[in-house]
Amino acid sequence: MSRNMTEYKEEDFLLLSGIQHFIFCKRQWALIHIEQLWEENVLTVEGQHLHKKADQPFIREKRKGKLTVRGLPIHSRELGITGICDVVEFVKQPGGIPLVNEEGTYQPIPVEYKRGKPKRDTSDILQLTAQALCLEEMLACHIPIGYLFYNEIKHRVEVPIEEEYRTLVKNTIVDMHEYFRKRHTPKVKSGPHCNNCSLRNVCLPELFEKQTVKSYLNARLGE
Repeated sequence: MSRNMTEYKEEDFLLLSGIQHFIFCKRQWALIHIEQLWEENVLTVEGQHLHKKADQPFIREKRKGKLTVRGLPIHSRELGITGICDVVEFVKQPGGIPLVNEEGTYQPIPVEYKRGKPKRDTSDILQLTAQALCLEEMLACHIPIGYLFYNEIKHRVEVPIEEEYRTLVKNTIVDMHEYFRKRHTPKVKSGPHCNNCSLRNVCLPELFEKQTVKSYLNARLGE
């Protein structure tokens, strides 16, 4: 069962994209979203290039009963998150929602673009689920499925927006807000995942065991 949610103000919104960082490594999430640190590597640059192609705000394409909207801004006051959907497909079908200047009703379906291939963890699924929850709140509808498109395999994977994922993503976001409220950056817990981390050059156990990354950098810069 998910914990009780409150309604957040816009200034307290967290980035929806941070869900992936938080699941991958809570310390990485804190370094990026609390301490405002970021380093690019090949993986992040490839990911940005892929999203740049998908995120083209306000571009609408309509073909055979399907309206495709790219770079759609979304948010949820209940969850306290905000972000951008790479693509939302509005498929014309009975029982959907009405759209301005369009005849009939449409079912919204979020599509998230990813570099690489499907992951072993649930981070991609939870990010997509969070997008669906935002769209449901904004459009007053129910979204049963979404899609993850993986650039490496050039294929989209259908993802049921199941209750298990809905509960897990809500609880994850509650934890993110708690970390952010306390401005808490966890200590280093190194492992194999560190090899693919975009922040491994600034997140070193021997340097940051007793101090935050931000305080170390400030000291080195003479601030």
